[in-house]
Amino acid sequence: MGHDEPIGALFTDRAAPPGLASIRAQRFEYTSRGDRVCGRLLLPAEAKGAQPLALVGHGAGGSKDAPYLDAAVGPWVRAGAAVASIDFPLHGERASAKLSQRLLAGLAPGGAADPLLVDFAAQSVRDLERALDALALHPEVDVGRTVYAGFSLGTMLGALFCAGEPRVRAAALAIGGGGMGPESIDPARHIARFAPRPVLFVNATRDERIPRDRAECLHAAAGDPKEVLWFDCGHADLPGRALKAMWQFLRPHLKLA
Repeated sequence: MGHDEPIGALFTDRAAPPGLASIRAQRFEYTSRGDRVCGRLLLPAEAKGAQPLALVGHGAGGSKDAPYLDAAVGPWVRAGAAVASIDFPLHGERASAKLSQRLLAGLAPGGAADPLLVDFAAQSVRDLERALDALALHPEVDVGRTVYAGFSLGTMLGALFCAGEPRVRAAALAIGGGGMGPESIDPARHIARFAPRPVLFVNATRDERIPRDRAECLHAAAGDPKEVLWFDCGHADLPGRALKAMWQFLRPHLKLA
């Protein structure tokens, strides 16, 4: 499918996630390379025209509705940003009994090289690009003011996506690394193309999934301006101050009122 593929965007109201009752939530769907992609859009409680957008990528085995995303982005929405997340291929509503486990095995540390990973990454990057195309049609979203935040797998895919997506003004990439997976989709091979837009890396000193040398490989490959923060925690327990640091880094680039 080419860039002239109809987007077929649909937006419907849905219940806000637990703990985020003070904001509005919508489900959205669109077409990407023949697949139907589903996403979640969180909006401030009161409409104030078109809001800047934070596009957020979940981790391996997660989804657009992962609780850790709620913990991160609730304050972002209350501050006036629209926040969108999608289910990556073979995750969430797009999971496959046959292929999802194969994908997760390939993504695990020491996992065998699997051609499925290359197809998965290509589809994911296209899905993120098409998410911006779909959200550009929403009257309360301003994709001209877009930032990206990724967690784990969302960081590795985000490095590929952000490198080639001019609409992303800044990125905060958490608990990811380079030198992993097939060479063609190694985030460290692509992240330099994001410069001179600013990037923040957030990593865990006791990460049991991303060795420190792999994290530093990705940091070193990025161009300037860049910032690196380390927190004393494991892969799945980034503290609130890490999430706050991501927001403080991204917020100025959203040009909130």
